[in-house]
Amino acid sequence: MLELLFSDDELTLPAAVAANAARGLALRARFGRGGTAVGVARAQALAARKPVSVADVRVIAAWFARFGAMRRGRGWGDDADPSAGWVAWLLWGGDEGRAWITPLRETLRVVEGAERARAARAGR
Repeated sequence: MLELLFSDDELTLPAAVAANAARGLALRARFGRGGTAVGVARAQALAARKPVSVADVRVIAAWFARFGAMRRGRGWGDDADPSAGWVAWLLWGGDEGRAWITPLRETLRVVEGAERARAARAGR
């Protein structure tokens, strides 16, 4: 049911997100660092511009929330000598990925909160 909250356009990622994921994959291949197997799989899906599910919205948003602090590391934003964190960030869509996913996650939080409140009222 939550899938109906979003249009296909909202769940199809922007071209800049796909480009960041592809860039991350290229940097990882070149330098041999950054990301995990999960991050690589996510980047492959993002680079292919596959629509995301509501579950994907949760996972991607959680990743950005958890790893946002690594933006302070040496080699951040440096494609000539990237940090592992920079490569991982790109694998997940980069700044554009975070900007795209954050409002989708906020919409989910509001709707899920309303559903919990409705269920609590019904259970009284």
